[in-house]
Amino acid sequence: MEQNEIDELLKGIDLNDSSESSVDSSDDENFGWDDVKEELEKSQVATPKVEISPANFEEMSASTKVDSQLNLDFILDIPLTLSVELGRCRMLISELLQLGQGSIIELLKLAGEPMDVYVNQRLIARGEVVVVNEKFGIRLTDIVSPAERVNKLR
Repeated sequence: MEQNEIDELLKGIDLNDSSESSVDSSDDENFGWDDVKEELEKSQVATPKVEISPANFEEMSASTKVDSQLNLDFILDIPLTLSVELGRCRMLISELLQLGQGSIIELLKLAGEPMDVYVNQRLIARGEVVVVNEKFGIRLTDIVSPAERVNKLR
């Protein structure tokens, strides 16, 4: 890009315009930085001023009482998944593929040890297996404290 092209761009004059430009290439020696500053100041558009006002928030009344039974009814319909863990073990995929009917999987828990009770995959209690009307059940023997539940989340 030549100097006269730069000068014309600074002045906002189109090079492809066939009309006569105000700066001729012979006047390049007489064109100085003061002229450039002057042309830039003329070409700059003034930014409109925007008024900013503070937001007004209404005060909330602290005296609003909500029926506690109504709130409890709302959460009573939330579905949860309860599961009881008999034990755990780790195995390779090749070992898993070799399992068949009658195979025995050794678990890490000992016989008679309390089973873990989970709600939505969070440990909430421990208990022992019981049989009620020919069905398995679990009798809760220990409820996990809220502090212990919070520590498990970390």
